[in-house]
Amino acid sequence: MHVSILLYDGFDELDAVAPFEVFQNAGAFGSDCTARLVALDDRDTVTASHGMRVGIDGVLDPDADDPDLLVVPGGGWNSRAEESAWAEAEKGDIPEAIATLHESGTTVAGVCTGGMLLSRAGILDGRPAVTHGDALDDLRATDADVVSARVVDDGDVLTAGGVTSGLDLSLHVVEREFGSDVANRVAREIEYERRTTPFEG
Repeated sequence: MHVSILLYDGFDELDAVAPFEVFQNAGAFGSDCTARLVALDDRDTVTASHGMRVGIDGVLDPDADDPDLLVVPGGGWNSRAEESAWAEAEKGDIPEAIATLHESGTTVAGVCTGGMLLSRAGILDGRPAVTHGDALDDLRATDADVVSARVVDDGDVLTAGGVTSGLDLSLHVVEREFGSDVANRVAREIEYERRTTPFEG
């Protein structure tokens, strides 16, 4: 499973780094799983919402790349920060890339307010979804079917609630793709107590 984690200026660090570590650990434990950090433009680094600068592995080309899973972090949506998921939703390039990849068969996962970028892409319409608690009213104002859950698995579209829910989402994906033994081993490695049952649409 090839995972691309899409970064932009203002993304929340944990939304992206937690899934990256989970997927890389799954690969280290023998699963066919790799993760890479990508951006839509050619650059060396991206600056996250709390100031961490992160190196980029490559440029995501929605018309040419074909990751099995695209993970979209949130960040800065609720404060309408100048560099944030909100700003990227307004620009439109990331929602367009999400829609293109989803149409080509890529499974898409939104962590925290990354789910709002999935919504702007039009792929949550009529589907169960969740986002950060402070953005739920924004999600309710869309055509998504908002549910009360930490992780929502609707097959080729997944969403997760607040910042730390990226751990739950990525561990769920690892279990879905590679089995509970691998997922539980990763959870032990990162000393994380799994405590949620995903809502499955």
